Amino acid sequence: MKYFTTTSKASRRAVDCVIVGVYERGRLGIGAADIDAASKGEIRQLIRSGDVSGQLGRCSVLTRVSGVKASRVAIVGLGKPGAFDATHFKKAVAAATGAIANTRTQQILNCLTLEPVGDSNPYYLARHTVETIGDRLYRFTQMKSGRKKPAMPLKNIGLAIAKQGDASKAMRGATHGDAIVTGMSLAKDLGNLPANICTPGYLARTAKKLATGNSRLTTRIVTETEMKRLGMGSLLSVTAGAVEAAKLIIMQYKGAGSDKPVVLVGKGVTFDTGGISLKPGPGMDEMKFDMCGAASVIGTMAAISKLKLAINLTVVVPAVENMPGGQATRPGDIVKSMSGQTIEVLNTDAEGRLILCDALTYARRFKPAAIIDVATLTGACVVALGNHRCAVMSNNDDLRAEIVAAGDRAEDLGWPMPLGEPYNAQLKSNFADMANIGGSGGGSITAGCFLGRFTNGLNWAHLDIAGVAWKTGAKKGATGRPVAMLSEVLLARANALP
Repeated sequence: MKYFTTTSKASRRAVDCVIVGVYERGRLGIGAADIDAASKGEIRQLIRSGDVSGQLGRCSVLTRVSGVKASRVAIVGLGKPGAFDATHFKKAVAAATGAIANTRTQQILNCLTLEPVGDSNPYYLARHTVETIGDRLYRFTQMKSGRKKPAMPLKNIGLAIAKQGDASKAMRGATHGDAIVTGMSLAKDLGNLPANICTPGYLARTAKKLATGNSRLTTRIVTETEMKRLGMGSLLSVTAGAVEAAKLIIMQYKGAGSDKPVVLVGKGVTFDTGGISLKPGPGMDEMKFDMCGAASVIGTMAAISKLKLAINLTVVVPAVENMPGGQATRPGDIVKSMSGQTIEVLNTDAEGRLILCDALTYARRFKPAAIIDVATLTGACVVALGNHRCAVMSNNDDLRAEIVAAGDRAEDLGWPMPLGEPYNAQLKSNFADMANIGGSGGGSITAGCFLGRFTNGLNWAHLDIAGVAWKTGAKKGATGRPVAMLSEVLLARANALP
């Protein structure tokens, strides 16, 4: 994809489609006002007839508008004047993109970037444009047979700017957005693949492929034999009933000399039956998405390495299948973690924390500046926050605030959740150092408290993405979240934001 900026009026640029907006009550956006003037009032006439609306997300596509050089004009509703924020901006861009997705459009000029959008600047408006278009045009067709419907052959995305001085910020936003789209698309692909293809071995091969030809990125795989030598009894207890071998994937990107790395740890349960604590059948197909934490950190690595960011980043992915079988771990079994702490496994379906705790212990060797684990960890998080925000927990208030603020800027939202007593006390076991579940109340928090027992002395945060990692129903599929949030954290730490 190529990007360009322009100070040209909306009516004067010869592109395949120009996107402009109208507000409720007939107020024209900046681009729409220019199109209306060039066409001698055509837009106002369509508003009066009801063919064009200012309702947020409603879109009409006009062709061969008189006085306008663009082949198509996508007029999208922006909602109430004064309420047009970054969230509404992305909805409007997505609606316009969807309206032309089945055309042969190769060039788009987005003039919504001229509108006042909350406190957003040209950098974020350009980045939101690129990310939203990429997300809206994403298709997963790898597993379909027969002739595939051709995708829109988009090659150029233009960004309207008010003054030439905004060009460099907008182009940086487009470049960053392009890399984030690459990472999100990879994360979606991995999440959407069926579990018979996206196995722990497949994740490992994908990570190794990313490092091929990249002098800054290396990938190595820790086998089960080595895990046993390391004492990863907790991780290995999850894979005990599986035929597919577990993998511990280590990716290291070095872009900042000897600086301490940020470490991302992603839960990689490529299919979760629940083990002996078997899940109910309805909806179990969606348990292929239980590796979306792994997909998101691998996708983030893809984005950061594409940008050649001046930061050191390490990704650790414990990849397993959680299957029932004669060798599977049973409820009541006690396992010993790599840290030496013992765990009573009261529920084998609370497996994510069992692989993450050993991965977190292993990650200590990298002496991280910060460590963030990302996991589809608990259904309780979905009950608490729905599918709008991920939960952010941390043993450091500043790190938690940093991540939440990054999510706000990136429009990939999180919400701070507490840790500590008395939630931690719910993990008490009569027979081991701790149990792997803490009862029915505060389930997402007690899961975070469990992981916190393996992070003493670390600057650590935990993201529970169970509600945001994939969509269900007619739009079922991986979302690619929170690649944008994680990338924003790393861009800020690398001083790459304008």
